[in-house]
Amino acid sequence: MKRRDLIRMLETAGYNKIRDTGDHTIYKKAGCVILQVPRHREVNENTAKAILKDAGLK
Repeated sequence: MKRRDLIRMLETAGYNKIRDTGDHTIYKKAGCVILQVPRHREVNENTAKAILKDAGLK
């Protein structure tokens, strides 16, 4: 999955970028867990599914 598509899905769900340093971008939503998105052009499918599951989107 492309990183920009994953980020678009998270931001649509109400997640906001907290910081963008190092190897990961950190997203947070009030009352939800903090999510880490790797800074690669393509995110591994299993990693993307796990991030979306933690976000409650799938």
